[in-house]
Order: sequence, then C-alpha cells, then structure tokens
Amino acid sequence: MSIRGVSKSFGSTQALESISLDLYPGEALALVGENGAGKSTLLKILSGAHTADQGELTIDGEPYLPSSPMRARELGVAMIYQELSLAPHLTVLENILLGRDSTLFGILKRSDEKKIAARALERIGQPHIDLNTQVRRLTPAERQLVEIARALAGEARILIMDEPTSSLTALDTRNLFKAIRDLKEQGVSILYVSHFLEEVMEIGDRAVILRDGRSVAEGNLNELTIPEIIHHMIGRDIDEFFPKVPHQPGETILRVENLEGLRLPRGVSLEVRRGEIIGIGGLVGAGRSEFLRTIFGLDPLKKGLVQVVKSKENLAHSSPLSALWVDGGEIRKRWQAGLGFVSEDRKNEGLATSLSIGENLSLTRLKPYTQRGIFLPWKRYQACSEWIRKLGIVCRSPDQPVRALSGGNQQKVAFGRLLHHDADLLLLDEPTRGIDVASKAHLYRLIGEAAAQGKAVVMVSSYLPELFGVCDRLAVMRKGILSELRPVPEWTEEQVMRFAVADNSTEIRISGGALG
Repeated sequence: MSIRGVSKSFGSTQALESISLDLYPGEALALVGENGAGKSTLLKILSGAHTADQGELTIDGEPYLPSSPMRARELGVAMIYQELSLAPHLTVLENILLGRDSTLFGILKRSDEKKIAARALERIGQPHIDLNTQVRRLTPAERQLVEIARALAGEARILIMDEPTSSLTALDTRNLFKAIRDLKEQGVSILYVSHFLEEVMEIGDRAVILRDGRSVAEGNLNELTIPEIIHHMIGRDIDEFFPKVPHQPGETILRVENLEGLRLPRGVSLEVRRGEIIGIGGLVGAGRSEFLRTIFGLDPLKKGLVQVVKSKENLAHSSPLSALWVDGGEIRKRWQAGLGFVSEDRKNEGLATSLSIGENLSLTRLKPYTQRGIFLPWKRYQACSEWIRKLGIVCRSPDQPVRALSGGNQQKVAFGRLLHHDADLLLLDEPTRGIDVASKAHLYRLIGEAAAQGKAVVMVSSYLPELFGVCDRLAVMRKGILSELRPVPEWTEEQVMRFAVADNSTEIRISGGALG
C-alpha cells in the first residue's frame, strides 16, 4: 500500500495534512502519536469509514478508493478495532463468516464454511478454538483472535490493528504477537497502532510518527529508542515518565474484610491508608475489576464488610457500608462516604458522553453552585474552567461536549470528577487504558499529587511498568483471591506473573519478599 499527500479536515479543524507512507508485504508498520495526532482519522480513511479530501491511495499500484468498510474488506483491507465488532450471542463460526455466507441455490454450504473458518484459525495458530462456542464465552484474548480470523476468512492482505492489546494480559499479548509474526511470514501486512511503546518496539519493523495531523518522523525501529519516539510524538522530552511526587502514608481509611461477590472476588481482605497508592495486578478476568466494583456498590456482595473512615483523626468515626443490593442509593452512599470510582469502560460507564465537560466534572457535586436552591451556571463555568486548567484538558471551553475530546482528555475529565468531588479514596480501574504517553505521565503526576494531599488510591492495571512505577504497595489477584499486599520493591515482574498464572494458590507461598 502507498499513501501520498493524504489530507482531511472537519470544518475548520485540519485533522490530517499531506500524510505519505508506504506499507510493504509481510511488514508490521507501527503508527504512533498522541491522542488527537490524526491516527484515528487516517485509519478511518484506510478502512473506508472516511474519504480523504485530497491525496492518493494505491495497492499494488492500483487506485484504492473504498466507499465503505465492507468495500475495503472486499479489496483486502480489514480493520481490527479496539472495541471489537463481534456478535457475542453467535458462535465462533457464525462470527468468522458473518456477512459472507456461501450458498448454493440459497442453501448454506456448512461444510465449506467450517473449512474456511478452521483454516483462518489455523493461520493464526489457534486451531483449538471451538467453532461451535458462543463468542461471549471466550476470553478477551480469544475474541481478539477470532476478530483477526474473521478478517483472514475474507482474504485480507492488510490488517489494521487499533490498540489490539489494550484489554489483554502480558501472556495474551505474547500469544497475539506470535499470531502476528505467523501472518507476516505468510505475507500479510500489519498496520499497528498502540500507545504501549514497548510493544511497538517488539512487534514493529518500522514506525511512522504523527503529531498534529502531520508525519514528523519515520524509521526502522531497531534504530530508534523510546525516548526518541516520545520526543517526536510530543515535540519535547518527558523528564520523568513516572513522576515522583513525595507522599506519606497515614492512618487507615478503608478496611475490607472477607469480601465475596456473587462470583468474584473470593474472601478478600485489605487495608488502605491515606496518602498511599495501592496497585492490584493480575490477569484479565481474575476479579480485579469486580473487587473495585463491589467496594463501590456497583456489583452485589454475597458477604463481607466494607468500612470507610470518615474522620481523618481516628477509627472511632468509621462507618460500615452495605453492598448487598446494587442500586442508586448504595452508590450515593459511596460518594457521600468519600469514595470515587473511575471505570475501565470510559465510553459506557466512565463518562456521560452526551453531556458537556463541565457537567461531567461536576455532576456528583453541584452544591457549591447553588444559592438558596437556585443553580448558578456561571459559577460552575468559572470553577470548571479552573479545573480544566489544573488537569491540563485540551478543549475550547467547559461547555464543549465531552465526546468531542481525545481519549486522553476524556480520561482526565473522568479522573477530575473525583478530585472535584473531593473524594478521599480513589478507585481507579485501568486509568490509563487507550491514552498516549504524555497524557499517562500527566495522569501519573495527578495521582501522586492526590496521594500527597492525603487521599488514598487503589489502582487496577494490566500494565506492569505502571504498577511498579506509580504504586507504593502491590498485590496480585488470581481467580478472585488476592495475594499479600507488599511494598513494590519486594516484587519483581516475574513474581507477579508467576502468582497471576498459578493453577493452584497453594503452589506459591509469599515470604520475605520472594515467591517460592
């Protein structure tokens, strides 16, 4: 594929300006850049969702002018979105062949279809995936692979992958990378987009770096370093990717005893102190998200105690919180008790995308903007403008729809709501998923500053460097069971993974800073 001088604007906004690049057979080309750099716009043009204002696209020297994503697939270009487009209630077979049933006089030829689907799975080294299994029963990694198999069943020669590992564990990522390498050997070309630069360095052959809608650099990845890539992405150096903001643990703010959900977690106990950052690692599906959601009252609790200390002086003023039923009242109690929650699902749970930035920042705490029962919008506008400045949110005004922001800026809004609410305990589920390196570094600093103010942070993450770089203490969850909470220096990445993938919790004992 060859792209020459491609530009695209939306009204007065120039999303892409004269982009040129080449993609060769059997190559993995990494496309990197901050949120808002133009990556998504370029991908949508290549996948047929948008049409370029100007420029030329060719495949094997022939004009490539897809009028729709379906037409792009017919021409051999398939897009694998970060949010998969599978039908969870259908089987693996039905998903792989969705939209391309082969028929003979109107009768489905099931034998041929099974051969096509099985061949597609074999090409990515996954022949063991049962064609008759409903997709909803698969792991996130298996769903990702089924999405790729679906593209291959359509004879795709070019795969565009947008943040393919954002919901995968390290082990699942390795399996995905093996499938990508197999496809490269078969001559399939990969256009790979990711904010995880370590992954880009591992799987990519070359990189094209975008900034503000322009191509600012490209080169072989064996000749580039991560600091160089970051410098090209943001136009400056990041002094500290994991900023160190001094903070000191204080008294206990949260006590969880023998917490059990309807399915997960299983008998979890934990104490969290003010002024500290707790990390929870583990595999996707281990129960990490369920643990945070039961604490916040979003998921029902079978048994256990959640105790929040309302006073900063002592435990005498503590308050137990019920979570036996999931309803708005329980969640309001969490906010009133000083808890705040950021969901991993930013689109459906983390933000009210139909509302403005100001409304999203303030919707849990409107009292400061009322006088004698009358809401004063100008007062909120002024306050939210100051929060936007503190959080470094790039936008026109607090009245701008939050859905118009980049992923990194949306995440700052979701996190900023907790700060605006003045929550004492911040529950963060994958807080940096899908955001660029500069936004990550900024969010890490905000987390550190929150701890320095005496707030407590409990953070779930699948990104081990993040847990090691940001957190004070760390525990690992496996099948709903939480390991001992220990200072981060007493862990290694290998120990975290060993505990996370152990088949039986009795096989590993935590003692003296080592897993034996």
